[in-house]
Amino acid sequence: MRDANRRLAAGLWVAVAAGIVVAISPRVAIPQFPAAARSLATRGIAVGSDGPSTSSEGGTGAAGSRPSRAPAAGELVPGTYIPDVDTVGPAVPVAELTARVRAYVAPLRRLRSADLLVIGPRTLPAGTLRAVRRLRGVADAEMLEAARIKVNGSLVAVLGVDPSSFRPFAAAPTARSSALWQNVADGGIAVSYLMGKQDSLPLGGTVQVTGTSTEELRVGGFGTVGISGVDAVVSDQVAHSLGLPSGNALVISAPHARLSVLMRQIALLLPRDATVDALVAQATAEGLPVTTGSAGGVGITASDGPGLSVEQTRAFLAAAKSRVGLPYVWGGSGPDVFDCSGLVQWSMRQAGITMPRVAVDQAQTGPLIPLSQLEPGDLLFYHTDPTAPTYISHVAIYLGGGMMEQAPEPGMDVQIVPAVFGGGFAGAVQVYPRVAAAVASDFSG
Repeated sequence: MRDANRRLAAGLWVAVAAGIVVAISPRVAIPQFPAAARSLATRGIAVGSDGPSTSSEGGTGAAGSRPSRAPAAGELVPGTYIPDVDTVGPAVPVAELTARVRAYVAPLRRLRSADLLVIGPRTLPAGTLRAVRRLRGVADAEMLEAARIKVNGSLVAVLGVDPSSFRPFAAAPTARSSALWQNVADGGIAVSYLMGKQDSLPLGGTVQVTGTSTEELRVGGFGTVGISGVDAVVSDQVAHSLGLPSGNALVISAPHARLSVLMRQIALLLPRDATVDALVAQATAEGLPVTTGSAGGVGITASDGPGLSVEQTRAFLAAAKSRVGLPYVWGGSGPDVFDCSGLVQWSMRQAGITMPRVAVDQAQTGPLIPLSQLEPGDLLFYHTDPTAPTYISHVAIYLGGGMMEQAPEPGMDVQIVPAVFGGGFAGAVQVYPRVAAAVASDFSG
């Protein structure tokens, strides 16, 4: 198996609370903004989610037949869960926490792509950051704290950051929210949009955060950073007080590097128990989207296959269809409640296939494929989060005949609807079981 797959392990989240097992896979999901919901409701469109590149084709209809047609203004398109980011309004909901500024946050001067994430169980060796920054193709890198801790009793992947120097690596709407980062610098916690909304966290209120110690932190904003599996961000000072290991992670910007090569070079600089993960796919095949956030594993070739067998595909689809009508619950992984990626993982398990837990990681379990090659059992991925427009946050199962199955959002049930290939479509992936098992293993310990 390729080195990139063996080391694909951003899920090595160090658990610091008592009794928590190291490397539990993080969970991320994204619902709609109220403003987005109002805008989309007029078109019969809901915003789906999970716990995200944009379309190379538009509209709905069966793949592989004729070019897809974009929906007309006001047309009802069932099964579309992609918000029109331009009509969302305020990009990031932020609370007014305090008039007292504890630490000045520098203004955003330019954005940096978050391309790779390094995580270790303890502080990285001195000089690692400097050595990584010297590698060819690395535009910038930032030291972080990373761990899985509890927020209101739920395990959450949390980063401890310097708000001034980290914000350029966040998704653009979140990065531009000076108020959110000021709230983080002042001791608050910023959570992903989906976690905040679907877990009904109190914007401006307090949550109980437990690492090796427990603190009550005020929720300063709902803004997804766009890094695989990250649900929340605190300042590095708060991270230290919670007991997160100091400087055990790096986020790396290398927008023009060949990531599979750079990952191998970085791995040589790391301790054996540290890992490096690609946060974006770089699709280079002709006819495929080449944008940040495209679905498809980095560097996967036919030799990493094959895909699902006929028997596996039948079992997978039969299991998925048997769940139609069951309710959506954020973080639900079956057998009776599901979120979008939980439905995929559970259904694949019934066919003997091991999958990672969240959509952004499921998008790395096989190659990105053209719509002309789409077959039943392939997975469809979408960008649905207005605070992180290029983050893969929703997955659906292609059933054939232009139809897909999905677990859409709270208040709705698992459903079969027309497949959608416009708006925030991130690409279709053919699952390779060997790759899926390798990714799942990296993300679960």
